[in-house]
Amino acid sequence: MSTIDQDPTLQVAALKAAGCDVIREEKKSGTTRDARTELATLLQFTRPGDVLMVTRVDRLARSIGDLQDIVRELKAKGVSLKATEQPIDTSTAAGKAFLDMLGVFAEFETNLRKERQMEGIAAAKARGVYKGRAPSIDPRAVAELKEQGLGPSEIAKRLGIGRASVYRALGAG
Repeated sequence: MSTIDQDPTLQVAALKAAGCDVIREEKKSGTTRDARTELATLLQFTRPGDVLMVTRVDRLARSIGDLQDIVRELKAKGVSLKATEQPIDTSTAAGKAFLDMLGVFAEFETNLRKERQMEGIAAAKARGVYKGRAPSIDPRAVAELKEQGLGPSEIAKRLGIGRASVYRALGAG
């Protein structure tokens, strides 16, 4: 599983070399389980005695909480987790311990990356070069529809935005 800008070819080759019969891939971030349909499918269809094989645990989850939740789900179904590039095998005590250690380091790395990103944004703001993303809602369009006598629900419907966004746009005007 790789994020959008990554090529999963090497990971797929490693999984094939490890003897995987079924290989599922998705280009979503491992930082959250939201919208990870392939992961959900894997967790739904694994059966007792199956092995979920990944190249590295950071391909599966980037937070220790998510990783532990996934491992608990697998264990409850009688499924073990193994990695091709790391000595992880949840069917052994040593493999479980190593998995927990790697999970902690993966979460630490994610937190460091977030901190560096926030530091970069703060520095850019201090230099006056960071403006944030462009507004996705035109306050003038909201105001024009309001002047036509439309209520917030109808304005939201016509512009394809949420009612809360309409209220924010009207409050800012």
